[in-house]
Amino acid sequence: MTITASIPAARVGDGYRWMQLTIGVICMVMIANLQYGWTFFVPDIQKKFGWDRAAIQWAFTLFVLFETWLVPIEGWFVDKYGPRIVVMFGGVLCGIGWVMNSYADSLSAFYLAQIIAGIGAGAVYGTCVGNALKWFPDKRGLAAGITAAGFGAGSALTVAPIQSMIATSGFQAAFFNFGIGQGIIIFVLAFVLLAPKPGQVPEVVANANIIQTRRNYGPVEVVKQPIFWLMYFMFVIVGAGGLMVTANLKPIAADLKIDTIPVTLMGVTMTAITFAATIDRVLNGLTRPFFGWVSDNIGRENTMFIAFAMEGIGIYMLYLWGHDPLWFVLLSGFVFFAWGEIYSLFPSTCTDTFGSKFAATNAGLLYTAKGTAALLVPFANYMQQGSGNWNTVFLIAAGANILASVLAIAVLKPWRKKVVAAALAN
Repeated sequence: MTITASIPAARVGDGYRWMQLTIGVICMVMIANLQYGWTFFVPDIQKKFGWDRAAIQWAFTLFVLFETWLVPIEGWFVDKYGPRIVVMFGGVLCGIGWVMNSYADSLSAFYLAQIIAGIGAGAVYGTCVGNALKWFPDKRGLAAGITAAGFGAGSALTVAPIQSMIATSGFQAAFFNFGIGQGIIIFVLAFVLLAPKPGQVPEVVANANIIQTRRNYGPVEVVKQPIFWLMYFMFVIVGAGGLMVTANLKPIAADLKIDTIPVTLMGVTMTAITFAATIDRVLNGLTRPFFGWVSDNIGRENTMFIAFAMEGIGIYMLYLWGHDPLWFVLLSGFVFFAWGEIYSLFPSTCTDTFGSKFAATNAGLLYTAKGTAALLVPFANYMQQGSGNWNTVFLIAAGANILASVLAIAVLKPWRKKVVAAALAN
């Protein structure tokens, strides 16, 4: 009998790794509108059907729930069968979901459409982030950040076109046309998306500031680790504030009576809501590779401390000065810049702690925290309706971010050192 040993594949060039990363980024750009474009549809849906705004926003919450809570299952398929089939499946569902939105005439129809779109978006998101973590063990923060930036900033170029199509052709036409176009592009790109084979990528980075394990934890082991649930809790309390603003940016501006007021910055004039939405998406994208790169150099927890504290301060300043159109634009951008990095820092920290073999599944488990955070979005609307303003919501969100910044440096950092040291000792 002849026994054939598994021979590691030859190392690939950096150009090939960056090509795989770029494909993932483009796929992420194609699903960005499913989350970040939703706020532009809400006023027209409410105007056409007369439904309560909080009831409409349950569609957003359902989208985020199904985008996140199924990612571990989708990640398991990626880890076992590769990224191609999962992304193709996701692209088809993304297109179907928005086409269904274009025909929906009841809340239940919107809810179902958003569930389908959420499953599709989660398949694409979880796959692309997990694949980036596998291709770049030497630059995990940066790679995850660049990939997540496609989702955060991907809708920036379509802010004006979507609003224009809604204004001229109606929100149903915008749902239909953008849904079809985005779905087709994802489906086609999936054919060239691959996972690395053993030996094709560098070993994990050796850096005194980066706490990385060389042990690979399976998903069942991960959920039994108390430190995982600390990261999960931090993800929830930071994620909730950003999701609340994402879903309600236009309604908040309208409630403050500044949404249609022109704002001029650097010689460019737009209405406050259009300017804020455009800047927010750009900064929400840039922050992910920026803070990912920072974390590759100074450590994940140190970066979390800085970013979460910035967001807490930014939200508090938005509470103080958000009624001014210029400050609304500037501060909402600052808040999104300090918020978006969670989508590079938490996946990187998770993979540093639990290994890369099951990166897509394990990072997907942590990513479900975004879905848990989304459950708080409708309650923010109920709080606003009860008080007539967003003050309490802003103050709670600011406090949650300050708490997370303290937990990162005072609890997560020393605890993770002990967990990784214990894994290396065994």
